[in-house]
Amino acid sequence: MFDRLHTIWGLLEGQRLRYLAALVALLVAAMLLYAVVIVPQVVLDGVLTDEIKEGSLPERVGLWLLGGREFLSENLWVAAVAVVGLTLLAAIATYFRGRWVAIAAESVIQRLRDRLHGHLNCLPVTWHDQAETGDTLQRCTSDVDTLRNFLAMQIIEIGRALAMMLIPLPLMLMMDVRMTIASVVFLPFIIVSSLFFFGRVKTIFRGKDEAEGRLTACVNENLTGIRVVRAFARQEFEQEKFYSRNDDHRRLDYKLYAVLSWFWAASDELCFLQKAVVFILGAWWVAVGSLEIGTYYFFIAAVSMYIWPVRMMGRLLAELGKAVVAADRVHEILESPIEVVTGSEIPSHGSLAGSVQFDGVTFAHAQTPVLENVQFNLSAGRTLAVVGPSGSGKSTIINLLLRFYDPDVGVVRVDGVDITTLDRQAHRGRMAVVMQDPFLYSRTIHDNIALSRRGATDEEVHLATRVACIHDSILEFDKGYETVVGERGVTLSGGQRQRVAIARALLQEPDILVLDDALSAVDTRTERLILEAMRDRHGKQTTIVIAHRLSTLTAADDIIVLDHGGIIQRGTHETLIAEDGMYRRLWEIQTTIESTEEEGRA
Repeated sequence: MFDRLHTIWGLLEGQRLRYLAALVALLVAAMLLYAVVIVPQVVLDGVLTDEIKEGSLPERVGLWLLGGREFLSENLWVAAVAVVGLTLLAAIATYFRGRWVAIAAESVIQRLRDRLHGHLNCLPVTWHDQAETGDTLQRCTSDVDTLRNFLAMQIIEIGRALAMMLIPLPLMLMMDVRMTIASVVFLPFIIVSSLFFFGRVKTIFRGKDEAEGRLTACVNENLTGIRVVRAFARQEFEQEKFYSRNDDHRRLDYKLYAVLSWFWAASDELCFLQKAVVFILGAWWVAVGSLEIGTYYFFIAAVSMYIWPVRMMGRLLAELGKAVVAADRVHEILESPIEVVTGSEIPSHGSLAGSVQFDGVTFAHAQTPVLENVQFNLSAGRTLAVVGPSGSGKSTIINLLLRFYDPDVGVVRVDGVDITTLDRQAHRGRMAVVMQDPFLYSRTIHDNIALSRRGATDEEVHLATRVACIHDSILEFDKGYETVVGERGVTLSGGQRQRVAIARALLQEPDILVLDDALSAVDTRTERLILEAMRDRHGKQTTIVIAHRLSTLTAADDIIVLDHGGIIQRGTHETLIAEDGMYRRLWEIQTTIESTEEEGRA
């Protein structure tokens, strides 16, 4: 609990003086409001009464400030002006309190969002593998908004409740001890019930937040994979899954509101009892002549002013519970260790050759062996093809080369240097990767391609699209390169998305180009044109190609065949089809299918 409060305190760094100024304004406003209540008391007990008494210290000070008994009795309008003036000053103080708190809270939350986004971008891939996207999104949006609401409203309301409760106590004691005791007799019960309630709701809030995170994750998965859901007619299954998680969320909501109902009922009863005690005892003492009517008025007004803010402590503590849970969930992300980026510097662009070496690399993912003693050398400027069935470890080779993971055993080298000693960001900046399902932003085609290299000219973009055989297709669109492709490139076909991604990678002019089944959605004729254009660029960069369609690999300088995490064959296309093995069997199957399809079209 105190650790999380310390976390919230840490968030206020840079804005604490503004919060302090808001607190001072709050105290000033509270004192002015109680001064407003003292003015009628002074008039009732010091001016309108027939019997002249010395009165309490607050009454004497108030009477002196208003000009004295004789002056005030002749100019009662001064009391009215004082009430209006004090109320206006309290309103001005309240305005500055709200303004300063709002500015501070928004600044704190802006910095928190920036920090969260930056931290998420620096977390290792292993963290993202284990985290649910929906839950992470929930922490970055809903939980951050909970903190914003607390810092903008509830945190200062807690201070207001305490100020409204503590400021009148000295005044009340100076006026009448009996009435002071009567005015606070139920206060301990209200505070204890609020603290008990806070302990209950904090646990419920955490469960509710986690349930909301699971619900968000379910919706996110469903919308992201909506085409898969439709293709396999899985709408009913997805609806049942959503219903289940939604029901969990509703159940926890119901539990929360049940606790809230009990608290509000109990606190309302205690507050009304407190006011009843003051009203009844005060009236009795006024009737017997042991209490002045003005003092009676002050106690009724003061109790009415502080009892409801104190009652609201329960709600404020509930909001504090939500804020503590939200801070805990956000802090879990911020406490997660980031990927170690620093390492030795990489030479400036163009000075790297781009050779790649895997030296006895073994890797297991979540205790499951993926690669076993993989060893190969790829000279700079040459092309390596990687073939194998699904799950054989092809993509893992790329992940290790990009340092998304580090090998358990062995070394991966680029230009003879162990990549674990290199700066990660600079190392990855020397490579370009095109995935089977590339990600495109909801921007224009030109922007999607040009983002790989700032300052790229239109001519350079067009050259890359010609190599990727997408230039003519782009010109067929009504707006050409200014066509907006929609979220994740949804307005383009699978083959068009892949070719745009290839153009983006080529524009970067990387030292190492990786094509991870990046031509799977392209027809064989277009694939041949792309490969021929890339062959003309042979030697410009080292290329690693992963593909299931073996026609993609025929021009590769070297081909390795993976199975169960190990290399079982190696050679050129000609040598591999000449020997018995998996490669030749795959080649024969694919050529037979292609021949059958051609005969069918004929």
